[in-house]
Amino acid sequence: MRYESTAEVGRGRRLRPLAGVLAALLVAHSGTRISAIAIPWFVLVTTGSATQTGLVAFCEMGPYVVAKAFAGPLVDRAGPRRISWIADVVSAAAALLIPLLHAEGLLSFGGLLALVAVIGTVRSPGDLAKDVMIPEAAELSRVPLERATGLQGVFDRLAGTVGPAVGGTLVGLVGPMVGLGVNAACFALGSLIIAAALPQGMGQPQKHPGGERAEPGETAGEKAGDEAGEAHSARGGYWHSLRQGFTFLRGQPILLALYAMLGITNLLDAAYVAVLVPVWATESGYGPATIGLVLASFSITATVGSLVAAAVAHRLRRRPVFFLGWLVTGAPRFLILTTDAPLWCVALVIGMGGLGGGFINPIIGAVTYERIPPEMMGRAQGIGDAITWAGIPLGGLLAGAFVAGMGLTPALLVAGAIYFLTTNLTGLRPEWREMDRHRGRGRAGGSSHAPQAEPASSTS
Repeated sequence: MRYESTAEVGRGRRLRPLAGVLAALLVAHSGTRISAIAIPWFVLVTTGSATQTGLVAFCEMGPYVVAKAFAGPLVDRAGPRRISWIADVVSAAAALLIPLLHAEGLLSFGGLLALVAVIGTVRSPGDLAKDVMIPEAAELSRVPLERATGLQGVFDRLAGTVGPAVGGTLVGLVGPMVGLGVNAACFALGSLIIAAALPQGMGQPQKHPGGERAEPGETAGEKAGDEAGEAHSARGGYWHSLRQGFTFLRGQPILLALYAMLGITNLLDAAYVAVLVPVWATESGYGPATIGLVLASFSITATVGSLVAAAVAHRLRRRPVFFLGWLVTGAPRFLILTTDAPLWCVALVIGMGGLGGGFINPIIGAVTYERIPPEMMGRAQGIGDAITWAGIPLGGLLAGAFVAGMGLTPALLVAGAIYFLTTNLTGLRPEWREMDRHRGRGRAGGSSHAPQAEPASSTS
């Protein structure tokens, strides 16, 4: 029999904060991805309308984006741990109502839209709260920031693998309503993990430490962030707090450039997942299980890419890796669906895109967490997330209207071309030279996350 040493037990306890947040992210995001297959497929097979399918996606993601823009001050003031727990409980209840009402014959299309809107509204601050806890969890667990964001990407990709695979299988075998029941169970489990696994003191409202000045070489935007953080200690009202978030981001050109690019790519990704892939699966005759296969093939290789990024990203130059990842993960996914390629070839091309995409989110997370002070994290990241997610509600609507008017193949070609131009032309802007500038400094205005971490590569 093998007994755990005191060092092993201590290490397990030390890693508990990060492990708890990542586990909560995994189950909540897995459930969301199951419903992302179940709800569109339910609408598509019951109505036969790509436009109504896009409308359902809009009713979830529209409130999601609006709530994320305004939830930041609430997360900062109430604490992300509390907000995450409440959001998961309410999301579980709303998700469970959909199959229950359907079983009783009481679920109208309007009622479905309303419940989906509730889920989107409350899920938004819950997702933001979990993301906000990542830097603190990494610091408590003494894990390098880029490794923590790499692991965050791994768990998100695992959710993108497990969720579509389970969702496609459930929808194909027993119907979409069972998938929504599983979605509700995932939200409930996420709330239990947050309540049981995270230390009581974690995720409390942040207070500005005071007295910290901008380091030599910091930009005016970074100094503005310090000033905004100091102003926060004056306990301004809600709108004042929200305005501080906007003020801080205006002084961060690299974050604004990043958010603008992500706003367009997220719109196209939403169109891809909510409408283009389901319509392709229907017209090709492959069926709902293939939706899960397509999405899971991307997520499996993206998980591998995220694992590699978690291990070596702190040694690599961010800028070339970042844009090479976009080149591989963007347009090819759309273009392959316009061909008559066999299913294995489709899965291979999409899988290669996932491998490149696995390196992107860890870099985004590290760049974001390095530049936003802890006490500003909810507000600034909430506004940034709202910008990047702003196009997602429109993705399904635009794709549905485009497919209905012009057909699937033209929609895929246009989307692929826009994706390519967005992720390549954006890289020519000078702001991206700042990607490697803050490496090794930890969170803005704070100490390094991991003093034991290896230094960044000299090529950075």
